This record gives sequence, structure tokens and C-alpha cells, in this order.
Amino acid sequence: MSQPISRFLHPFDVARHPSLEPEVKRAILASWASDRVSVEGKPALRKPPGLKRPVPVDDVLAALRALDEDDPREGQPVQ
Repeated sequence: MSQPISRFLHPFDVARHPSLEPEVKRAILASWASDRVSVEGKPALRKPPGLKRPVPVDDVLAALRALDEDDPREGQPVQ
């Protein structure tokens, strides 16, 4: 990937990026969902390295679900 992950401000910036492959999007979002990047004392927030502000883990999971909804292998139409 030629662009740094820190360029993304929100999980849906990753999910909607036009030139990233779905597998790359999933890998980025999965790393954001990881407990390793949870905010101490605030387990519902994630702050991956390079991200300026934490994001809710629910937003990360919603972005992952959106990718699944767009995945033709899941039997859903590509939008």
C-alpha cells in the first residue's frame, strides 16, 4: 500500500477507499478492531498508531460489516 494507514481518519474512510482491495481493507480494519489498540480505561475506543483521535470499536465493526455486504462471495450484490 503506497498510502500510510494514518491517512485514514475513520473506519469508513478505509471501507470506502476506491483503490484498496477488499482484503487490504479487511486487514486494516481488523488491526483497528484489535484489543491491542484499545484506549486504556476506555475499551470501547480504538486508537491505532498514527491515528490522531480514537474511534469507537462499533464504527470499526460497522465498516467491516459494510465490506461483507458488498462482497459478492457472500451472495450480496456489489454496490
